[in-house]
Parts: sequence; C-alpha cells; structure tokens
Amino acid sequence: MTNNSDIQAVENLNNAYTNIKSEIAKVIIGQDKVIEQLLISLLSSGHCLLVGVPGLAKTLLISTLAQVLNLNFNRIQFTPDLMPSDITGTEIIEEDHTTGKRQFRFVKGPVFANIILADEINRTPPKTQAALLQAMQEHEVTAAGDTFKLDEPFFVLATQNPIEQEGTYPLPEAQLDRFMFNVMVEYPSAQEEVDIVKSTTAVPDYKIDKILSPEEIIAFQQLVRRVPVSDHLIEYAVNLVRASRPAEDDAPEFIKNWVNWGAGPRASQYLILAAKTKAILEGRPTPGPEDVRFAAYPVLRHRIVTSFNAEADGIDSMEIIKRLLETVKPPKQD
Repeated sequence: MTNNSDIQAVENLNNAYTNIKSEIAKVIIGQDKVIEQLLISLLSSGHCLLVGVPGLAKTLLISTLAQVLNLNFNRIQFTPDLMPSDITGTEIIEEDHTTGKRQFRFVKGPVFANIILADEINRTPPKTQAALLQAMQEHEVTAAGDTFKLDEPFFVLATQNPIEQEGTYPLPEAQLDRFMFNVMVEYPSAQEEVDIVKSTTAVPDYKIDKILSPEEIIAFQQLVRRVPVSDHLIEYAVNLVRASRPAEDDAPEFIKNWVNWGAGPRASQYLILAAKTKAILEGRPTPGPEDVRFAAYPVLRHRIVTSFNAEADGIDSMEIIKRLLETVKPPKQD
C-alpha cells in the first residue's frame, strides 16, 4: 500500500473501529468477537449467518450497529406463510384522480434498506428464501419486468435458531455458500450477564453517536480491495480450502473419513477478503497468516458438510477446522 492517502485511510478506519466499539458497548455488553466479525463482513461486502439461541440480543446488536454506522435498518420476521413479495415489494393499482386512469405502481418491500435482519430464515419455504438470496447476490430486485437497484451498502444478516428444527426449511449448501461468515453468538460470561441484567432493568441513559456514513463505508469497502496480499498468503488460503475436500488426492486422512463435502472456491476468496479487512481494522497495512487462521472458523464452519462417521465419532466442523489449521502450514516465504 504505497499510496499515502490509503495509509491515512487505514489509520482513519482503525480510529473509527475503536469509536464504533465504544458506542456499541453503551448498549451491548460483551459480544466483542461477534461485533468484530460483523464489521469485517460488512467491510468485505459480504453477508452473515448468525447462529444462537433466542434472547442473546441479536436484534438489538444489529439495530445498534445500524445506528452507529448511520444506515437504514429493517427486520423481517420469517414465517412459513411469508411470500417473496413480502420481502421484495409488490405492485398496486393506483388511480390518477385528475385523469381517472389506473396504473400499476411498485411499492418497495423491506429489503430496500442498508442492513436487513432476516430473522429465523429457516422458518420460511425455499421460494421465499430464494427471493432474499437473489437480492443478496445481485444487489437488485426484479419485479414485473423492472429491475430496482438496492441501496448501497447492502448487508444481510440472517439468524437461525439452532434448537428447534421442527417445521423448518434448512438452507441448502449452495445458499449457505452465499454467506461470507457463519457467526456463533455465545452465552455471555457470568459477570457480563450480571451487567446485562443491571443495565436492561434500569432506565436507559445512553445516547448513541453516529461514527461513519454510508459513503465512508463504501469508500472503506473499496479500500479493502486495494490492500496488498502476498502470493504466499493466497496460496495458504487456497491450500487450506482444498485440504477440506475429501475428493482431493492429498486430502488428510481425517478429511476423507469425516467430511462428505468440503468448501468451494468462494471460501478462499472470503478467507483473503476477511484477512485484509481484519488487518486494516487493526491499523496494519497488509495481512499475515494469523489473519487467515482467524477467518478460517467463520468462513469454513458452514461450508464443511460432515459425514455419518464424524457424527458417530462426535466430531463437528469446528474440530475439523482446528485440525486443518494444525495440518496445513503457511508456505515458506522466499
């Protein structure tokens, strides 16, 4: 990164990151890892799948993030009877009072916002899931032959409740692959839980300041693309992803035993994008192997399909990623 303005932009982003965390901390106690992963995903122009039991303040966290970043926020509660038009929008017939003529007018749905929280995305049938996933991929909506561009930046966070699976429509692997990160929202620590109860049962007395604007976020998304990465690091990311595929000849034995399907090429792209973003969030001009290792869990967690053998041995994708990181070493630099 030779450009002085880029180096200055990295410094600005690092300062903004510190301020964003302190603003969110006025409302949300703990969840530092989740906040970091959400910001990395947003600045990498990716989308997130949030997995956690109800009551962990996921909606509050995301609406607070939207406030701090000065972005429009919409929450869509996914239910079995939700239709695609409930997300994208619908056409209505309108009468012009002066001429008496009737014409169709498109009324935009809740997907027209910067941050979308798709709550319990696995509760709705595939047809409706697909409407959101098209918007995620194309950043546009097609209705009645017209195409409408979505507002930028556009960031989708979908939640899945890991407990109840009855009456759900799990996202197919191809659709899961559209999500950059799979973010686990854990229970708070004992002290955090005490602080949460104290703060949420009293009168709220905080005022949230806006730290970034949509234009600044778009500029930072472009900055991420300009961050230089060594060929060695790209090779490391690709080696990690390829090692997760049981069909590869040189795949480790534990992969052949425990994995049905490994991660696709999109995983390698996201590992590098996440590594770049993490580096500049922390004020470093270029990423290293530790940034790829950090990204491996949220990027690969939902892309590795474990086999019956893994289930029988009590092995989950987290354990497989841990072993991959132990097995695949970064290439030696010249």
